[in-house]
Amino acid sequence: MKLLHDSWLVCSRAMRPLWRSPLTLAFAMFQPVLFLVLFGPLLQPLGDRFGAPDGNSWQFFVPGLLVQLAILSPGMAGFGVIFEHRSGVIERMRVTPLSRTALLLGRVAKDAVTLVAQSVLLVVVGVLFGLRASVPGALLGLLLIGLVAIALAAVSNAVALRMLDREWMFAPTMSQLSVLVVLLSGLLLPMSLAPDWLRWLSVLNPLSHVVDAERALFAGRIADPVVLTGSLVAVALTAVTVLWGTRTYQRQDS
Repeated sequence: MKLLHDSWLVCSRAMRPLWRSPLTLAFAMFQPVLFLVLFGPLLQPLGDRFGAPDGNSWQFFVPGLLVQLAILSPGMAGFGVIFEHRSGVIERMRVTPLSRTALLLGRVAKDAVTLVAQSVLLVVVGVLFGLRASVPGALLGLLLIGLVAIALAAVSNAVALRMLDREWMFAPTMSQLSVLVVLLSGLLLPMSLAPDWLRWLSVLNPLSHVVDAERALFAGRIADPVVLTGSLVAVALTAVTVLWGTRTYQRQDS
């Protein structure tokens, strides 16, 4: 109970700036919305080739954009750690009786809640463009994207903590990792169009399996084996990254 209580305290504190400025949610969606508006229409003639249900390319494209949003938003959560380190907030929180695990869980919970809210807005915009998704599948897809948000936020926090003495490296490091993950996940174009060597590299990227699961869920194929694979990958990734992030927080105290 103490862990849940402490995590809630950290999460609610981290959420305050969003309550004061809700436009922050919309601002973080700017790039995915640009892709939706300016790139999505180019895929419409290719829907059948992508294997999209009824040739509707939006059912292929929007789930990929949700994962991209997870990479762009929670994946950069470490900037908050760097800012609070500069202002002395982290040091003050360390002398409180708050659980060290809660310091991470509260932060990543905030990022997960924020991402799910942004994802709902992005899906609504996608519907306006022609997305037709299974409601139960879309809800499960949002749950899956929440797990991804927790995993990526935990990674970002851990990397930021390890780079506090060279924080100028955080932005280029995370940017390069993000580009690599995006290119190897088939977010924008299906990896079935790629040469064999690139498809094999994609299989090694955990988020490529999550992207496949998201697309199957939005198409209503809840029993598809790729959904189970993507879900197991997301759960395992979340467990490993949260454990790593927690230990990184604990090492900062030693």
